[in-house]
Order: sequence, then C-alpha cells, then structure tokens
Amino acid sequence: MKNSLLVIVLASVFAGCNQIKSSDTAGKVNDTTAPTPAAASTPAQEGAPSYTAVSPADAEAQKILGSYVGAFGDNKITLMITKAAGNSVTGRSIVGGNDRPFEGTYTAQNAVYTIDAKEPGDHKDDGVFKFSVSASDPSKVTGTWKPNDTKRPEKSYTLDRRKFEYRADVGGWPEASTRPLKTSEVENLSKGELQMMRQEIFARHGYCFSKKEFRQRFENEDWYVPDTTDIRGRLTDIEKKNIALIKRYEKYAEEYGDEYGR
Repeated sequence: MKNSLLVIVLASVFAGCNQIKSSDTAGKVNDTTAPTPAAASTPAQEGAPSYTAVSPADAEAQKILGSYVGAFGDNKITLMITKAAGNSVTGRSIVGGNDRPFEGTYTAQNAVYTIDAKEPGDHKDDGVFKFSVSASDPSKVTGTWKPNDTKRPEKSYTLDRRKFEYRADVGGWPEASTRPLKTSEVENLSKGELQMMRQEIFARHGYCFSKKEFRQRFENEDWYVPDTTDIRGRLTDIEKKNIALIKRYEKYAEEYGDEYGR
C-alpha cells in the first residue's frame, strides 16, 4: 500500500513539472512573434518611398508646373517650369537649338505668380526671364526675356500651356516613322526632299534644331513642339533603319544627282 501511494505521488510531481515546462515553451514561442524594440526601430529598406510634408503654399505652386510653347521672336520656344517650392523656381528653355536651365525666385499675389529667373550665363545666348502665370488659370505665360548681351534686344512673349506629345502620324512623310521604307519610295527623291524626310523624323520627337532652315520649316507646323536637343534615346527601331536608308540615298543624290536629272 505504501509503495502504491509513493508511485502515485511521484507520478503527480512528474506530470506537474511537464506542464510547467510546456507553458514556459509556449510562452517563449509567442514572445518571438511580437515585435522587439530592435525590430521596431529598424530603418526602411533602401529604395523605399519617402514622404515629405508639403505646405499649402507649395502645393498651390505646383499648379504652374508644365510646358509653355509659343513664338519667341523669330523662333519657337518651349519654357518648362519643373519645380516651384519655397519661393524658388527651376526650369528649362528650349529654343534655337539650345537647351538651357534657369533658376530663380517667385512671388505670389492673388494666385498670380511672378517669376524672375536667370540662365547660367556661360553661353552667348543666355539671359534673364521675367514672366507671370496664374495658378487659377495656368493656361498662359506672359513675360519678357532680357539677354545678357546688352547689344541684343529684349523679347516679349505670350506662351500657351502645352505638353509635348510624340505623334508618328504627322508631317509630309509619316510613313518614315510608322513602317520600314521601300527603296522605291526614296530612290527618286532629291537631296533636299530626303533631308526633310529625315529631319521630320527628328521633329516628331521634339528635336530643337540649331539650323535656321529646319527651324523655319517645322516651327510653322502646329504639331511641332521643341522639347529636347538630344533624341538619341527616343528613336524607334523602324526610324533608325529608315534614317540609315535615307542617308544612304542622300549621299547618292549628292554624288549622282546631275546624272539622273535631279
């Protein structure tokens, strides 16, 4: 009888120890699922988006950002406002084969922003822009540009808000951007026609021409918006192949034009 009681007591003690051990283990498992102070303070991974508070004034200024296009003396200009915050403004002017940055300051009164901005000054065509645009109706920019060269005249301009958009279906030879050209389509064209066909491909991508001949040709087209002076990354594979073909026949036209009566 004593032996039986001893066995029962020992069995109860052993079971109780196992239960305590299981509880401790379960507690440890649950603890690992909860965030630790170290994990909570781990910084965001590199490349994760960050957020910066924007003041109401800066948020309002974002309305004037964009591209404005129109006549600028004898040329066509694209004036781009790329950043406006904290009374500072930056942007670019694209005109006459030049792509020039500018930066300056702005003041706002009754939702009308007046901008004074300077180009770097290390180019002969640099100057100072002064223009205004309304945040309530940012469809136009009106202002002046004063060249650093005091011998040159000041220019006034009114530009319309307009975003560059690539269109392959415009111009006299849209096929040069939409499909591979056939030899029969270029072999009988004059050198001048071939040049214009090739330059038209560039114009569709917003290339700003330095040669006056091409500027005058395309700046009269409503679809043309000067947007860049480097289009190498914009040309399609079809356009690259067509440009190579056109240039080959430009050379033929120059060398053998008289022989073929061109």
